[in-house]
Amino acid sequence: MASRRTIAIVGYGTAGQALSVLLSRDHHQVHVFERAAAPGPVGAGFLLQPSGLDVLWQMDLLPQVLQHGAAVRRLYGETPCGRAVMDIRYDGLDARLHGVGMQRGALFSVLAQAWEQPGNLQADTSIVEVDTAGGRLRDAQGRWHGPYDLVIAADGAGSQLRAQVQGTALDREYPWGALWCLLPGGDWPHPAELRQRYVAARKMIGLLPVGTRPGDAVPRLSFFWSLPRDQFAQWERDGMARWLEEIAALWPQAHQRLDGVQHSAQLARAGYRDAVMTHWHRERLVLVGDAAHAMSPQLGQGVNMALMDALALRDALRAHAGHGAALQAYQAQRRAHVAIYQFWSRWLTPLFQSERDTLARARDVLFGPMGRVPGGRGHMLRVLTGTQRGWLGKLPLSPGLVQALADRTAAPGIS
Repeated sequence: MASRRTIAIVGYGTAGQALSVLLSRDHHQVHVFERAAAPGPVGAGFLLQPSGLDVLWQMDLLPQVLQHGAAVRRLYGETPCGRAVMDIRYDGLDARLHGVGMQRGALFSVLAQAWEQPGNLQADTSIVEVDTAGGRLRDAQGRWHGPYDLVIAADGAGSQLRAQVQGTALDREYPWGALWCLLPGGDWPHPAELRQRYVAARKMIGLLPVGTRPGDAVPRLSFFWSLPRDQFAQWERDGMARWLEEIAALWPQAHQRLDGVQHSAQLARAGYRDAVMTHWHRERLVLVGDAAHAMSPQLGQGVNMALMDALALRDALRAHAGHGAALQAYQAQRRAHVAIYQFWSRWLTPLFQSERDTLARARDVLFGPMGRVPGGRGHMLRVLTGTQRGWLGKLPLSPGLVQALADRTAAPGIS
């Protein structure tokens, strides 16, 4: 075990939460700064892949996650006329594996309860500058905090601190975003599947089972509707009735689930960025999660990558007494895994979120057959499950995780 450090974490999203737990357990002195006055989950739901579940297993939090999450065994996308575009099943990789759909509020609660030092969370504090050499932080009111041995920027895709690393190769907004909300699961006929419906690449509807959360035992679905960011205002002006009629025409079963959605305020807006860094750290400052490698949500890897970053940084700090060597080791390990996801996310996005009808037609014709080719199918499965490393490598999963998922599947009443 390396020496104990004083560590500041900027941001209390998934990456910041996981790091607060992991680093506090290693007896580092951890302080967290969060700009929200009342920290809480942002977003409806997400899909935890085996890669992210492995981290939670190593954190001894997998039972709580499985208690609230919904097992997802199939990823299926089709056109309104019922033509399959994507049909990916986890058992094509390993019959024991599956994803877990989860509400952001549920994971937020699990991680918050696991942190034994909640008094070290300083809310309503926006950090705008880091003295990278001295380890001090300046907030929006001009107050300085620290010094700290290490400052971890976990402040998300729109990070205010990313540029201070001075390694930005690309940082841009995607033109498309999404509307999302949580809906009661009820009698939804696909409780173990992510279901999507596409109209070329111009429209995309999705429903993901995300289970329950503490204080709410009703199983939910996470609903999303793809939309260009510059059309959010026009969507609201057009009114809900017109939009709901469009959904009824495209996907009647999804429309039925929206029965209780009557006002635009019931749907939140989300935007995305594409950020590539030549390096992830400078002196005492290091980036994690979306601050280091924001990408389109097409592969659904954001939360999983954040969890893996947190564990890798914890391990690097254990292995190296000097923070320079530790941060270099962390960066080398994670960039080797992240790079291919950024590549595929960037190239796949126009196939699902754009006005390029020709690309969408090619997708509809080729995507399914490509997934049935032996070599291509294995690569596709590993990318979607978060277990691809580089073009040829595979990311190993802990035998304990695989066994835990197998035991859960074999338990009575669990499909």
